[in-house]
Amino acid sequence: MATTAEKRKPVFIKVEELKPGTNGHNLTVKVLESKPVPVPKPRRAPMSLSQRPQRPSRINECLVGDETGCIVFTARNEQGESFFLLY
Repeated sequence: MATTAEKRKPVFIKVEELKPGTNGHNLTVKVLESKPVPVPKPRRAPMSLSQRPQRPSRINECLVGDETGCIVFTARNEQGESFFLLY
């Protein structure tokens, strides 16, 4: 019998409360600037029939902040799409 994990309510913090090396935080911030980061194309290597080409990553570096400070947020792939709906 599988048990389902109970979902916790999100706890929002301020930019000044962030610590290096931590993750999984919820913040409400304003996007101040956003720039796409060019991703170098991978070198072509011989492909076997079982390999399929991977979609290239999309990366945006965003300057975001609240009343306590600013940070650079790196949005990857679909994360950037949902993030910019708020922009």
